[in-house]
Amino acid sequence: MAYIAQVLKQRRAGVLLHITSLPKADLGQDAFKFVDFLSSIGATVWQTLPLNMPHADGSPYQCLSAHAGNLDLISLDVLKQQGWLSENDLDASEDKSVLLAMAFTNFNRLNIPQAQASFERFTKQQAHWLDDFALFIALRHYYQHVSWCDWPSALKLRQLEAIKQAQHEFADAVELERFKQFLFFEQWHALKEYANSRHIALFGDIPIFISYDSADVWAQPDMFKLDADLNMTVVAGVPPDYFSETGQHWGNPHYNWPAMQADGFKWWLARMRTQNALFDMVRIDHFRGLQAAWEIPADAPTAMNGEWVLAPGEALLDAITKHLPLITLVAEDLGIITDEVNALREKFDLPGMKILQFAFDGSAENPYLPEKITENSVVYTGTHDNDTSLGWYENLNDHQREIFHRYLTEHGYVEHDVIDMPLVLIQMALSSNATLAIIPMQDILKLGSEHRMNTPGTIEGNWQWRFDWVQLKDGLAEALEYLVLQNKRNPLAIRG
Repeated sequence: MAYIAQVLKQRRAGVLLHITSLPKADLGQDAFKFVDFLSSIGATVWQTLPLNMPHADGSPYQCLSAHAGNLDLISLDVLKQQGWLSENDLDASEDKSVLLAMAFTNFNRLNIPQAQASFERFTKQQAHWLDDFALFIALRHYYQHVSWCDWPSALKLRQLEAIKQAQHEFADAVELERFKQFLFFEQWHALKEYANSRHIALFGDIPIFISYDSADVWAQPDMFKLDADLNMTVVAGVPPDYFSETGQHWGNPHYNWPAMQADGFKWWLARMRTQNALFDMVRIDHFRGLQAAWEIPADAPTAMNGEWVLAPGEALLDAITKHLPLITLVAEDLGIITDEVNALREKFDLPGMKILQFAFDGSAENPYLPEKITENSVVYTGTHDNDTSLGWYENLNDHQREIFHRYLTEHGYVEHDVIDMPLVLIQMALSSNATLAIIPMQDILKLGSEHRMNTPGTIEGNWQWRFDWVQLKDGLAEALEYLVLQNKRNPLAIRG
């Protein structure tokens, strides 16, 4: 589909909204309705956060697998429509895990040849990650969700006999986990097919690092910087920056880049193939880590004391573009960005990110000012890590607000001394030179700080925001459609 394949070749508008922020937080009717909303305003890109299975804190950036989907996103309503759950099943339990097990029982009982063939095909195609992952989750449930590093030594070290015994002992549980992933991928691809049919491109996101407590690190510990006992000696994060005075201590293991490079980056290529099948374009979170990453001693309480360690980003991106020549990538190049990071991004012609909330510090050389934004960029009013634009504006001090107001006046964004926030930032993003402009749903709905998605450096109250359709006031969609069209960001309308 030409509109989708050329996603970054035309001016476009999109909306940032994670699946968990839909009213029912799943891949059911609301997700399809949201595609219709995007189509109604002329937006042709839907950006989400990572879809992977999170830990208990719900962060999509700390996941149990580089491949596996988040089971919370599976729509029970869809399973009911397929006949794999009955009304009685849904009345019997509110526990999604229990209901998914019921769906598997019904799936096997009904024994529909086409569905069974699809499941078998999925398990064969995804076996390269699915088999290890399914066993990992089955064992994790059995050991009451403690990290794999605290499992019995034979399983922790993946001794052959112990793994064979576990595969036999937990065969039913493993097959159930395979089925759950099958459901997720089936539902996601149904949404993607619908979105693409309406000329909406799906824009995904991959965390640069994987969680230590994950199937990937358990299955391939030699690909990560671990000691002889498979413990981390250094962890990932970032030094002090705009988001945190003490930096961000993520706690992820660092890659053993020499080992990864020696086998042609097979782990990375497999990961990117999965994401490329899920999305039409993919953002690499913390892109600068492909040039050099911040290594923090594992026992350090903050991220302040660390060092930058080089990574073979050029060789990795060479491998990705060679094996996946049609992949469309975007570099999240926020934070401490050096000339070397910019050179890496520019060599592979990857768009960077521009955040308007960062633009107004009074410096005429600020790279986030609208007039500084180049075509090969993705511009945002703010991201999932920022306050909402209305919240940002309301929290400016007098000096910051004066700078912002002066800029708006000098550049003709204010009429009759009325500043309509966050609409003025939305207009700024849409009118910029950036090929793609992405607006968070909170800004479209004119919501304040209480609707923020994430506050970096904190662990409480994040990843929980949902919107409600009643917040979509009359006339809002029409106003957005006009702005998108006015700024030539609907390629369908331009082509007629």
